[in-house]
Amino acid sequence: MRYELAPSILAADFKELGAEMKRTEDNGAGYLHFDVMDGMFVPSISFGMPVLASIREATAQVKDVHLMVQEPIRYIEAFGEAGADLITVHLEACEDVAATIAKIRETGCKVGLSICPETDAAAVDPYLDQVDMILVMSVHPGFGGQKFIPESLDKIRQIRRTAEERGLSVDIEVDGGIYLTNVREVLDAGANIIVAGSAVFRGDAGKNTKDFMEIMREYE
Repeated sequence: MRYELAPSILAADFKELGAEMKRTEDNGAGYLHFDVMDGMFVPSISFGMPVLASIREATAQVKDVHLMVQEPIRYIEAFGEAGADLITVHLEACEDVAATIAKIRETGCKVGLSICPETDAAAVDPYLDQVDMILVMSVHPGFGGQKFIPESLDKIRQIRRTAEERGLSVDIEVDGGIYLTNVREVLDAGANIIVAGSAVFRGDAGKNTKDFMEIMREYE
């Protein structure tokens, strides 16, 4: 199993975005997490296709697009064209989850399915064989700087156990409240892709990325 760090550019200094991205890439982060918020599914509004299109050529990192939007099927094709490599949608935001997954496949992107803290881990079971990744939200989506919800660890364990019992190779990504002080707990529970925003971009993004990667390499 590969272990990847996905720095969330939502926490980056946008005046220095290109340089910040490069610092994370140069220090081992294979993914770049791109949080899209529509002011409907979550209260906040972030950014969309033009920003993604503008950075697509600036990095070889996997463009990990997390759509926190209502009925994301409306935007799948546009985000694929803008440069997404992996598109994650929220189970709770989709009227037809299977159709949304199929639409992502049509774009040639990998498929992620996310659940909020209030959603039971078993809700993803019907889709485990249709996706490449499950994203467990370990905070309530839409706001940065929240504390990690400890019950998320049980969800991660349950999803990893179910996937292994079914012989499925599924990535488990975790997003929210993860720092160097608690990342081992998340990895021990069965996650292999870690989203970190403030923990990477507050301070020296290069050094912070390197410190995360040193821990994650212990698990490979």
